[in-house]
Amino acid sequence: MRIDLGQEPDYETVAVESVGFVDPYAVEGMVTLRSDWGGEFHMRAFSGEVARHIMGFLGGGGGGGGDSGGGSAQLPTVYRMIEEICEHGGMLLVKVKIYESGQALRANLYLTGRGGDLVLRSYRASDALALAVYYRIPILVRKGLLRESVEA
Repeated sequence: MRIDLGQEPDYETVAVESVGFVDPYAVEGMVTLRSDWGGEFHMRAFSGEVARHIMGFLGGGGGGGGDSGGGSAQLPTVYRMIEEICEHGGMLLVKVKIYESGQALRANLYLTGRGGDLVLRSYRASDALALAVYYRIPILVRKGLLRESVEA
């Protein structure tokens, strides 16, 4: 298998436009993802803790991954575990694809390296999004999830 880094017909590349919380206690997070053409996807129903990590990574708390200058120490344990596995296996996370699976959002993580390509399938979309922001890699969302932006 070879990971194609070109544009995929069923997916649109998006960027994180905003991150916040749904409730006043910061228990539930929300992220707005926006495509180049202005399509939006509002992702919610994930932990406020993950939202705080994404905010930190966007604000410079992360650092392009693999950086031995202390950036890894700020990673939560599960993300640090992925980083260590990648370093040990000589792999890089190169893109994340978010899609619906029943009532939940899931994501595939695409890695490539000296041993070939690897796809980790059906993981929590919020964690995959956090990793994508930390590593500054493409985030792809299934086109059917994007809606026209409603400007106030």
